[in-house]
Amino acid sequence: VMRLTKPTLFTNIPVTCEERDLPGNLFNQLMKDDPSTVKGAETLMLGEMLTLPQNFGNIFLGETFSSYISVHNDSNQVVKDILVKADLQTSSQRLNLSASSAAVAELKPDCCIDDVIHHEVKEIGTHILVCAVSYTTQTGEKMYFRKFFKFQVLKPLDVKTKFYNAETDEVFLEAQIQNITTSPMFMEKVSLEPSMMYNVAELNTVDTTGESESTFGARTYLQPMDTRQYLYCLKPKQEFAEKAGVIKGVTVIGKLDIVWKTNLGERGRLQTSQLQRMAPGYGDVRLSLETIPDTVNLEEPFDITCKITNCSERTMDLVLEMCNTNSIHWCGVSGRQLGKLHPSSSLHLALTLLSSVQGLQSVSGLRLTDTFLKRTYEYDDIAQVCVVSSEIKQS
Repeated sequence: VMRLTKPTLFTNIPVTCEERDLPGNLFNQLMKDDPSTVKGAETLMLGEMLTLPQNFGNIFLGETFSSYISVHNDSNQVVKDILVKADLQTSSQRLNLSASSAAVAELKPDCCIDDVIHHEVKEIGTHILVCAVSYTTQTGEKMYFRKFFKFQVLKPLDVKTKFYNAETDEVFLEAQIQNITTSPMFMEKVSLEPSMMYNVAELNTVDTTGESESTFGARTYLQPMDTRQYLYCLKPKQEFAEKAGVIKGVTVIGKLDIVWKTNLGERGRLQTSQLQRMAPGYGDVRLSLETIPDTVNLEEPFDITCKITNCSERTMDLVLEMCNTNSIHWCGVSGRQLGKLHPSSSLHLALTLLSSVQGLQSVSGLRLTDTFLKRTYEYDDIAQVCVVSSEIKQS
């Protein structure tokens, strides 16, 4: 049994000395005459020649394990009904990797039966390749033997995720991917496959001169032990965004699909399990801002639009109260009746307010009272707005 892997670049150890030393220019000349060195850069350890693998090497999760199996008849007799079986034993299952389960009628002396097996590695830990051969001798005696080849499957990447829940129903996912192998990787694809309730937008590119460029540069190589951060924005689909109760309880976001290549093009692929977030708790009534200006003039009215959503399972009869703060003053009548709001329904509310203090001010002081249960919901620090003098803004 021989593992099939790509060749590697030949490495040599350069030996040099200064010209005033005893060998003079001898070492440098020997390196120039060495066919394995790079011409013009003989002191580099990496040569231009390829070498065949000298050992089994490392197997990483997500790569394809390929092996060449050869059964050779070393005797001077013809054997019959040869059956070669290759199984891969993992910690959880046993897989049959043989290309054919049919027996070979006969095998003459000095002849062999060859087979190549492939398997995409999906588990880490100890793997055992079990090769079993059964045959019948000329005298009719049935013979059987097995050989075991043990190897370890290592973890190539360390993936960490963080979720950020926005005031709107958007969810931001930050994925930190670290290369924990000893060789650089070419990150071919890192994408997020969202769940059925979300659409995803990748935030890992920058538009320059009408073209989309990766934030990681033109060459997306990940050096050993380096970490790269990917950012995604998930927005609920329209049919689900209108149902407050549905999005409120959604914890499954989707799964990451990662494809990379190493050294001479060996391809690997990993797909995470379903990523889950902690669902935000909105309570019975959710208040969110739909529109608000970034900058406003001092002591001049400005408008905002609020969205009030009934997240409970009962109909509410709401009353709106507006309480002034030291810097924010509401314009309008407090104690307004908003009417009945059915479960999972929303209403939009336009409000006017002004600020008497400059700087970054917090919008606070909204109160919603449910007349059925006599319960009041308080909303402070809803958003921030920058208040500037009218002279500064005009200039």
